[in-house]
Amino acid sequence: MEFFCYHRDRPGSLALRQELLEDHWSYMDRYEKEMIARGPTLAPGSGEPTGSVHIVDLPDPAAARAFAFDEPGHQAGVYRDVLLRRWRNLLGRTMWDFPGGRTGGDRFLVLGLGMGQSADLVVPPGRDELVAYGPLLSDDGSLWLGTAALVRAPDQDSARAVLTAGAYADVEVHRWQFGGRQS
Repeated sequence: MEFFCYHRDRPGSLALRQELLEDHWSYMDRYEKEMIARGPTLAPGSGEPTGSVHIVDLPDPAAARAFAFDEPGHQAGVYRDVLLRRWRNLLGRTMWDFPGGRTGGDRFLVLGLGMGQSADLVVPPGRDELVAYGPLLSDDGSLWLGTAALVRAPDQDSARAVLTAGAYADVEVHRWQFGGRQS
């Protein structure tokens, strides 16, 4: 089962986040084989982290909750909240398989929060610009709750256009970059 996890940073927690960076990476290293995508969201202008995205393949919702809530930054109070949803990998690949590579171009997390009628259940045109793409679902996978995409795009408006306009209660667009240890 695939899960989308987005830890949003608490205001004023940057120093604590940086202090725990090695603990965070060591924790995520334990999930290397299960990882589909990962990386921080970034503030416009400063580029400071504002959250962490992880898409993982885990056995069940209980394992996903343990993954999300046992993370060292969460345990220490770095994050203000966690969005954890079942997810379906419509691209069938990991971010490391993204044809655009780790660098080059701007990257974004596009998060569409559902408002009833399912939308965007098939991969949109421009697949080569999508790093990850799929629906957000209830724990049992029966209810559509939204859509999450990681996309390379020239700007936020172009990134937002990956999702159908008017089909969501809210659409968030955050700068995002490939995560993991820097070599």
